Amino acid sequence: MKPKQKALFLDRDGVINHDFAYVHRPDQFEFMEGIFALCQQATKHDYLLIVVTNQAGIGRGYYSEEQFLALTAWMKDQFTSHGTPLAEVYYCPSHPEHGLGDYRVDSPDRKPNPGMILKAQHQFNIDLACSILIGDNESDTEAALRAGVGTRLIYAPSGDCSSLPANATAIITHLHDALDYLQANLALTK
Repeated sequence: MKPKQKALFLDRDGVINHDFAYVHRPDQFEFMEGIFALCQQATKHDYLLIVVTNQAGIGRGYYSEEQFLALTAWMKDQFTSHGTPLAEVYYCPSHPEHGLGDYRVDSPDRKPNPGMILKAQHQFNIDLACSILIGDNESDTEAALRAGVGTRLIYAPSGDCSSLPANATAIITHLHDALDYLQANLALTK
């Protein structure tokens, strides 16, 4: 049996890139300041980089799954070129109220449900208690809490998150602030 690994789980829109609503082309994609520096440090300390993202724009018919996958391939290339390859990108295209056709379902993968994180745990033998999730809203940290992720960070670069949600460990205003949590988790795993 292979040894357990730790992961840095990242939401996409609002953490990896600016959330301009239903981003689905490279020309709409603007990386957040500090994302590659954070991921370089995480990779250096043997964290797997895993993206978990709701993509209801697919289910709503705003863009196709093929368009999302093309953007994801481009994004993965950008991470690889910075020395921070993504282990996997999990996504949920459905929405329980606004999804069209087969996409109108309350999926166990749609955050705040923990399905994507649990799939990653199974695929990569992840020690969730020693892992970190960075999201930009409570549904991200709720999914992480339900899955058993030990450190759950809300990223609020504009400082617009005035109180700490019960399901979050902390609020950070710059991605660099997450480095302290990487270091703390490293101390726990030694």
